[in-house]
Parts: sequence; structure tokens; C-alpha cells
Amino acid sequence: PERPIQIVVAGKSHPADEQGVGLIQRLVRFADDAGVRERIVFLPNYDIGMALTLMPGCDVWLNNPLRPLEASGTSGMKAALNGALNLSILDGWWDEWYDGRNGWAIPTADGVEEVERRDALEATALYELLENVVVPRFYDRDEQGVPQHWTEMMRHTLATLGPKVQATRMVRDYVERLYTPVARSSRELGGRSGRTGAAELADWKARVQQAWPQVRVDHVESAGLSDAAKVGDELTVTAYVALGELTPQDVDVQVLYGRVSEDDSLSSFTTGSLEVSEHYEDGRYAFSGSKTLPASGPYGYAVRVVPTHPAMAGVTELGLVAGAE
Repeated sequence: PERPIQIVVAGKSHPADEQGVGLIQRLVRFADDAGVRERIVFLPNYDIGMALTLMPGCDVWLNNPLRPLEASGTSGMKAALNGALNLSILDGWWDEWYDGRNGWAIPTADGVEEVERRDALEATALYELLENVVVPRFYDRDEQGVPQHWTEMMRHTLATLGPKVQATRMVRDYVERLYTPVARSSRELGGRSGRTGAAELADWKARVQQAWPQVRVDHVESAGLSDAAKVGDELTVTAYVALGELTPQDVDVQVLYGRVSEDDSLSSFTTGSLEVSEHYEDGRYAFSGSKTLPASGPYGYAVRVVPTHPAMAGVTELGLVAGAE
């Protein structure tokens, strides 16, 4: 009674989905109980018209299918565009873009094979998260009755997720990261100097795959990265790399730099290439470069080596990578 919540469930099951129909029937009967009828409601025939009211009207968008059965999660994306905070299992889009400030992640019991026990564990985790974290934060108000921490999370969600979940961003990514590189690769494979580009690329791939076990990052040195980095700071990195029988033209030595989370993992990063600065014996090289940090806060970096060729659509095409230990 001090910190009530209201649960709105909207959806529909396929007519042939007997289990889904039965679940909705049980939910409707439960929602009609005198003890909860003011706190939970089921809205039938969910459609885009209903979504226009639900999306801007809810505070928290709950999404709890069994991981990894989430196909995408576009409803949560639409909710984020309206300033709602997502409360979801780490699957689909939420596994990629949850950052600890734009909502909450429901713990999952992936390793538990017994269905009923897994349901019980995940349900308990959800209830504890709601009771001890989500609801208290919503009711934490200042003297004017404003939930300052909650509204800060809303602003962060709109600022960080808003640009990502729009269709324009999706189409731009398809064009820039998929269609254009593939079109460029197709033109390269059209043939040159009497021998097809496809044959040349196939020979190069075979050579790289055979030589790749010799590729490694021996040592990395850096300068300019403090515990509290500031915008405009220069990160300088030198990577000492062994290429074996390959040449610097066969690879791209990259530095990945960005904000780090509490467990020192890169939560998001920018990728930049390093250039050859020294050549040693036995196929060893030094690659160096400087990058300007675009934001302040805790920063980290990593170095990796990937194969590269003008005719490849992307560096992931061969599935090969060598990183610093």
C-alpha cells in the first residue's frame, strides 16, 4: 500500500497456440481477483493503435521471455523512444545496449536444465529486483515530489538509446556496413590483368589461413591514458607484432578504445588502425598510432590483428583474429 505498482499486460496468442491461450485465460481470471483487480489488468487484441497509448504511458517496459528465445525486442525499443525504462532479460537488443543506467537486467538461470526450477529462480530474481531496486527508485522523491534519479535515467535513455533504435540508423548501418562493402568487393572480384579477382582472393585467403597460427601480439606499450581521462586527451599505442610469413599489407593492426565498465571490460569502443613504425627480423614489426579521446571518464583499450584485403567485404570474412594476451 505504501509503494504500489500497476501491471498492464497486453498481447494476443495465435489461435492454434493452446498453451498461450490457456495462459492468457489464467491471467485474466487472476486479474479479476478482488485482491489484485486494482493493480493488474489484461488488454486484449494488442495492436499498433493500443501501442500508441501504452508506449508513452508506462514507466517500465517489462520483457521476460526465456533466454535466448527473444527474437528482437522491438517493443522495448519503441518504449525507450518514449522515455520508458526497460526491465528485461539480457537477450536480443537489450543484451547489446543495456549499460546499467538505461534500465535493469533480469538475472537468468541459463545453466539450469529443469524448467520449473529455472522458472522459480528467474521469477524470484525478478520479484526481488522489482521490490528492492525498481520500485524504491520510482518512489524516491525530492521535496517537490520529483524522482530525480528516475528522471536522470529517463534522460540518459532518450539520449543514448534514442538515436540507436530508429529505423534511419538501421538502414544507414545496412548501407554503410553491409551493402556498400559487398558492392565494392563485388567490383574488385570482377577481374583484372587477365586473372579473375576471385581467384586472386582465394589464393590470398589460403595463404593467410595457413600462416595465421604464426601471427601474435608480443607486447603493447601506451601513453597518455590516465585513470580519469578527459576529452581531447591523446592515447598513444605501440604494438609489437609477429606476422610470420605475412606482410603488413596482409593485416590491419587495430586499437579498440572506449569507456570501460566496473569489471574493466569495454562497454563501447571506437576502432582505429595503427601504422608500421619499425621493421625487425623474423617477420616482426612495430605498429604505432595516436587517438584522441572523444569523452571523459574511465577509459581502456585493447589491440588486435585482423586480416585485410581490398577485395574482402569486411575484416570478419575469414573469422581470424589475434589479440594481446
